[in-house]
Amino acid sequence: MKNKIAIISTKGGTGKTTSALNLAVVFAERGRSVLLVDLDPQGAIGHSLAKGDTEWVGLADYLMGRAPLETAIIATKLSTLSILPRGKLDPVDIVQYEMALQSVDSIAKIIEAVDADFDCIFFDTPSGLGLVTRTALKIADFVILPLQAEPLALRSIGQTLRVIDHVKTNENESLELLGILATMVQLGEEASFNVMSTVWSGFATVFETVIPRAQVFSAASEAGLPIAFLGGRIPPEARRFEALATEIEDRIALLGGCIGETDERPQRELV
Repeated sequence: MKNKIAIISTKGGTGKTTSALNLAVVFAERGRSVLLVDLDPQGAIGHSLAKGDTEWVGLADYLMGRAPLETAIIATKLSTLSILPRGKLDPVDIVQYEMALQSVDSIAKIIEAVDADFDCIFFDTPSGLGLVTRTALKIADFVILPLQAEPLALRSIGQTLRVIDHVKTNENESLELLGILATMVQLGEEASFNVMSTVWSGFATVFETVIPRAQVFSAASEAGLPIAFLGGRIPPEARRFEALATEIEDRIALLGGCIGETDERPQRELV
């Protein structure tokens, strides 16, 4: 069973792309075969990896008939991780590109073509609840909802949960919310602490792992790297994504899914 995981948010600046990239890396380093798909017309994954708008071919090139799918998928130096970036796109063509992305069939056919090659497929989506995000929800098995620990994000979370419920009820009955992921958490700040208190007491599907606001994310962005690839001592934030990946695996298993390997084992003797 493949796992197609959409990462969505109502507003920008929630750490959505950062979460998608670093989770994909953790799963790949655990031996899963992972595809990270950039559905954001702004090309957020490419920008996170310090790639310019014209440096990579990708999804746009495939949809516009400029490149075959095998060329659009980029192999990384981590052998188990591949990326389907946005590709080369003139900003004036973004509207036409968004129209192409709105078709469930176009994206579903791509996923069907590569499904046998990957254990996990992560979708990084544009901010908001527009048609591209809706398309991702229609074809995903699971959804993760990053929530920036600040009041405005908390006030808008109900919109996102409403859309997820609508898609599950009317368009994709297999869709499951894996959890709300608190990001940019600063428990020493009163506003952030109050948001987290509300989230912990008011929502059932909140990941235990939280992602703090930390300078290491700016350093990784400047270097164009996932945080686990930075030199020096392993930052504690990288450990948080490892813990989050374990939570995700456990929740998928509880929902009857599989994360690429069996959890059964033979009985052993200790002495």
